[in-house]
Amino acid sequence: MYEMDEEVAIGHPAQPTSDEVALYGWAAVHERMDVDAAAIDLELSRDGILSALSSLTERGLIHLSDDDAAPLRLMDPKLVADVVTAPMEMAIRRQQASLDAARGRFSGLHEHYLEGMRRRSLKVELVPRLEEVRAALNRAAAECKTEVLTSQPGGNRVPEALEEALKRDSVTLARGVRMRTLYQHTARFNGPSQSYVAAMTQLGAEYRTAHELFGRLIVFDREVAFIPEAGGTWGAVIIREPSIVHYMCDIFEQTWSLAQPFSDATTDGLETVAREVDRTIARLLAAGLKDETIARRLGMSLRTARRHIADIMESLGAESRFQAGVIMASRGLLKEDKPTLQE
Repeated sequence: MYEMDEEVAIGHPAQPTSDEVALYGWAAVHERMDVDAAAIDLELSRDGILSALSSLTERGLIHLSDDDAAPLRLMDPKLVADVVTAPMEMAIRRQQASLDAARGRFSGLHEHYLEGMRRRSLKVELVPRLEEVRAALNRAAAECKTEVLTSQPGGNRVPEALEEALKRDSVTLARGVRMRTLYQHTARFNGPSQSYVAAMTQLGAEYRTAHELFGRLIVFDREVAFIPEAGGTWGAVIIREPSIVHYMCDIFEQTWSLAQPFSDATTDGLETVAREVDRTIARLLAAGLKDETIARRLGMSLRTARRHIADIMESLGAESRFQAGVIMASRGLLKEDKPTLQE
């Protein structure tokens, strides 16, 4: 309802055609205007040359006169462009002024919104759209003074998202804010995540990994928390109720105390990391969880999870999940202190 076509609103002028550009160049080189000669040299029809000449004359780019001393005069296209685009620039300035005024009015409404939020007994806000979620996160990060707690399930993060996070988090750390982030162990195999963690650790950020996380969470200054909107959308729920935020921070701290410092799989030894992953999958198998649930809880793709499951069953010599559970229990492989599936 509020959108309009920019060219219609501003009155965008038509651009010179290729024939007009060619004829202007011919005239500049020959310092005269000869329709027939230009048509031959430019391989255009005589009517085409006449049409281009008429347009160039109307635009003020070419002036023809009966003065034998100066029958042809070319105008600087930049000067002509300044004249032509002056109304556009004026329209843009008017629109910018209207935009600033509209933002000012909405800013006034925002004060009333914040006052309403302060008066609510349960301070919970649903933000359904991704663009608004990003804006809210950026604002919270800019206003953060002491601490950021983050839980990031999943093993892979796209490089573009990490580049954006690197810029934002670097500024936050430079203000002396403490940043702690929980990843799943599978993130150790992800190259972009390894590079990002290495760079941010040098700036003072802290990272640990765990096999399973309680979910996605970001908390700023232990005052405002972001959690995903239910239903798998890109929305978020912003929570400011102190008791709920305190509870979430407690969950984070419990997981943090049991997590391990982030290091890439090569540093830990690929075999060691793989054994840890397999041992966790074995416990989840014994608990009767489905492949999809195991993959989601460990932050890996379904294909990867099924490959691990197949390797575990082959290593155990089991033909069914039930049999695998019996073998694992008899060998004590479901205990934390057993490092391997093989004896």
